[in-house]
Amino acid sequence: MPALRARLTHMGLYVRDLEVMTRFYAEVLGLVVADRGPGRAPGTEMAFMTADPECHHQVVMISGRPDIDGYNPINQISFTVGSLSELRQVRDRALARGATALRQTSHGNAWSIYFRDPEGNTLEAYLDTPFHVPQPRGDALDLDQPDAAILAATEAACRADPGFRPRAAYVRAVAEKLGA
Repeated sequence: MPALRARLTHMGLYVRDLEVMTRFYAEVLGLVVADRGPGRAPGTEMAFMTADPECHHQVVMISGRPDIDGYNPINQISFTVGSLSELRQVRDRALARGATALRQTSHGNAWSIYFRDPEGNTLEAYLDTPFHVPQPRGDALDLDQPDAAILAATEAACRADPGFRPRAAYVRAVAEKLGA
């Protein structure tokens, strides 16, 4: 089995007050809002925050956290891998070891798989693409397709989005926002 070294890159948190939390993370940690939009659950909103122009987000906050003692606010723990081949390896290894709720998604700016570990925690493994489109976004992804077909389909979908730009242009814009 080839060596695979996924790197922890970001976490998702459910929050009660998105405005208070984004302001806190901006003022305390120097993060900026990279993207913002509706969440998957009705009535929720997401804010993607980063302090690194090379990393679309280091924290994603999702509104709608219930006011219940003991509620787990962690939405997901996310790891990046180096290639589509490694993403397939993570998928196959996770399923072989009992992972559930597997979902394959193209975000336009990344190809992701989401799954639950044996205790029900959501993990994401992903790979950045050469493109950027506003987030959140979730298109179907078939990792059983050849790499070239996945790249071509992703590029076509991204170019059809009015917010499309090459990843390098997005990175420059976030660097300027951060004053880097």
